[in-house]
Amino acid sequence: MDGKELFLMIEAISNEKNITQEDVIESLEEALAVATKKRNNIDVRVEVDRHSGDFKTFRRWLVVETGADFVDDDGTEFDAELHVYQTDSNGVLADSYVEEEMESIEFGRIAAQIAKQVIIQKVREAERTVVVDNFSKRVGEVVMVTVKRVERGNVYVDMGGIDGMISKYDLIPNESIRKNDRLRAFIKEVKSTPRGAQIFLSRTANEMMVELFEMEVPEISEGVIEIKAGARDPGLRSKLAVKAKDKRIDPIGSCIGMRGARVQAVSNELNGERVDIILWDEDPAQFVINAMAPAEVSSIVVDEEKGSMDIAVDEDQLALAIGRGGQNIKLASKLTGWKLNVMSLTDADEMQAKEVQKTGEKLADKLGVDAEVAGVLIDEGYTSLDEIAEAEAQALSQIEEFDSEMVDELQERAQDAQLVKALNDAEATEILLAIESVDESLAGALVEAEILTVNSLAELSIVELLEIQDIGNDNASAVIMAARENEGWFD
Repeated sequence: MDGKELFLMIEAISNEKNITQEDVIESLEEALAVATKKRNNIDVRVEVDRHSGDFKTFRRWLVVETGADFVDDDGTEFDAELHVYQTDSNGVLADSYVEEEMESIEFGRIAAQIAKQVIIQKVREAERTVVVDNFSKRVGEVVMVTVKRVERGNVYVDMGGIDGMISKYDLIPNESIRKNDRLRAFIKEVKSTPRGAQIFLSRTANEMMVELFEMEVPEISEGVIEIKAGARDPGLRSKLAVKAKDKRIDPIGSCIGMRGARVQAVSNELNGERVDIILWDEDPAQFVINAMAPAEVSSIVVDEEKGSMDIAVDEDQLALAIGRGGQNIKLASKLTGWKLNVMSLTDADEMQAKEVQKTGEKLADKLGVDAEVAGVLIDEGYTSLDEIAEAEAQALSQIEEFDSEMVDELQERAQDAQLVKALNDAEATEILLAIESVDESLAGALVEAEILTVNSLAELSIVELLEIQDIGNDNASAVIMAARENEGWFD
């Protein structure tokens, strides 16, 4: 084969496999070197001239330190056919090579077959690298694919000459997919494996719904409407939170489209999944109220420390708020990022009454007053020692049941109780910090939750500790076990 024919072959392989000509030439050089080594049991390097197509062969010896007990990576001991000591290398450093040009041999049928196998292997590796690089940049895109086969619940698809797979766990439940069907899928992950590049797709990812709306709604792709969040129960129902950057635009109407055409197009692509378009609001409570649609919220109580909200609705709205199998409340929680507890107005009133009673009992105990006095304070909005101690005496005196003498006494007791609490909290913090894995932040949160002793900490469950501070299941388990060991539970 002359140089011209060689370059024609290199160009053909490059175009067919979509890899660079340099990668093909390097594969050819290695293939020729391997074939020469197999035939002569020597180490060689082959160099193909990038202009003429001619190639030269260089025999080479690895330089090793003189006198060393040398064993190479393959377990081969010093061999004069493969190695040379540094003292005989004319100044070449150890771990480098001494080279000498040799005559390039003619390859027979076996040598040519070896060269062909190496070229094929190297071309496949280069091709796999190109595929991985190209599709790694496209992770997060929604693409159209053609189903090649369905096997054990997994769907194998053609992505335009490249194979991909949709795992059975990434398929919409109860969706009927057959060979040659065309559908859209979200590129989730790209991996390089010895068997080739593997592209994993999904039809259940939240991002797929978002991408579909970007494709269907021009205002989103143009940046006029922003998608703030999305949550899906694949194949059944979804919620999408949107916001318009221009107040003159109706973001919900734009996403729904004329006669529901836009949202219906997305729903059809998701196997009939119903999509609720929700108006995003920077006020978390209002956002949750919007997310609970179509249920109407009567009242809402926010607990920022626990990241939760208690939602009260009328009795006739309770089933709608919860949804079938808890679907509505679950999606609203995912969409907003808040833990949501829904209840009827009656239950909410009862719970509030219990909270007020509990707060009153604590306040009465700390101030040394009866429940009636504590109830008056709570009714007037004074629910803690700090609020009472720091309040204006004149404001407290305006309460009908209190006179100035009683106000002075209450504030003095509140200040004394504050001091006692501060000393007790400091002592409890020191005790809790002695437990392994308890830092100042966790100790402070425990004291705030009135977990003041190691025994109280030991009696907590993992769920209860995580409600006080979200430190992760493993850390919570380690803290509780350390507290129990400290209390001698395992002796």
